[in-house]
Amino acid sequence: MSNSNLNPAAIRINGAYARVLLDWLDQQQLSAPTLRAAVSRLSPGEQVPLMQWFDLLRRAREACPGDGRGLEIGACIAPEHVGVLGYLVQASDNLGQALYAYQRFESLFYGIQMAEVVIRGDQAEIGWPVFGGMSLGLLVDETAISALISFLRKIVPGAPNPAEVTFSSPPPEHPEVYEAFFGCPVRFSAPYVSVRFPADYLSIPLTTANPALRQILDRQSVALANALPGNDPFAFQVQQVFLRLLPEARVSLKEVASEMALSVRTLQRRLTAGGQTFQGLLDRTRQELAQSYLRDRSLSLFEITMLLGFAEQSSFNRAFKHWVGISPGEWREK
Repeated sequence: MSNSNLNPAAIRINGAYARVLLDWLDQQQLSAPTLRAAVSRLSPGEQVPLMQWFDLLRRAREACPGDGRGLEIGACIAPEHVGVLGYLVQASDNLGQALYAYQRFESLFYGIQMAEVVIRGDQAEIGWPVFGGMSLGLLVDETAISALISFLRKIVPGAPNPAEVTFSSPPPEHPEVYEAFFGCPVRFSAPYVSVRFPADYLSIPLTTANPALRQILDRQSVALANALPGNDPFAFQVQQVFLRLLPEARVSLKEVASEMALSVRTLQRRLTAGGQTFQGLLDRTRQELAQSYLRDRSLSLFEITMLLGFAEQSSFNRAFKHWVGISPGEWREK
C-alpha cells in the first residue's frame, strides 16, 4: 500500500477546512488572537499547502498543550468545512458508499488521491500510504482521522466504533487518550495510517441519504476533473468559486476576484501563469457541467440554465451551440 512516488508538497487543504480551527478555539474558549487572525485571512476557496496547515495546527497545540489536540480539532468538522466532498459523502445511501465516495473524490479536497478502501475477509479498511518514509507527524494525521470518524458519526447517529485505528508515528505520552476517543485499540509505529472496521458496517444506512443530490454532486465532481486535466491548484480553486457563484449568476471576473480576496489583475495574472484565461476556464467548466447535467433527465433545461448561471435559456442555448455545434436539446436526444 505504500507509495514513495506521492509528493507531500503536492498536498493542500482549502481555507474552508482550516476554519475548523476557529470552531475549536471557540469551543475551548481560547482567544489566541494571532492564530485566529491567520486562519481568518484564509478565504474559503484558498489552497493551503500542507506545511502551512501543519504550522497552524502546531500553533493551536501551543495555545492549549497536551496529547490529542488534533482529535478535538477534527471533532469540530461540519459539512461546510469540506465542501463538495462532504456533501457527496453525506448524500450517500450507506456507510460503504460514503467511504468509496470519499476515496474517489479525495483529490477534490487534498489535490491528490491518497486513500484506498479494501476488503480483507470480514474486515474493511480505509488507509493512507506513508510518503517514502516521510511523515508530518501525529498532529496532522490525528486531525484528519478524527475529522473523518467524527463526520461519519454525525451522519450515522449511533455509529459503531472502528475495530482498530493505526498511525505511523511513534506513540505519544498518553496513548489512552486516542483509544478513549476512537473507542477501539489504537496502534502506533504502524506501516501506514488506517481505520479498520467489520465489513458488514458498510451496509449501515445513512439517514442523510439523498440520491438526487448525490448524482448532481457526483456529476459536478467528474465535470470539474474533465474541465481541468492535470494538477493546477489555483485554477482548481477558481473552479470551486465558479461552483458556488454559478447558481447565483455571479460569475463575472470582478465577482470571482472579490470572492477570492484578490484584485482582478492578480487573478488574471495567476491564471495566465498557469496557461489559463478566465473566460476559457469558465467556458470549459460550464460546458462540462452542462453535458453532465444534460445526462440527468430529471433536470429540466430551465433548471440546468439556472445551475449554470445563465440569465435565460436562450443564452444557455447559444453558448452550448457555440461549444459543441448543436443545441442542448439536440445533444440530450443523441
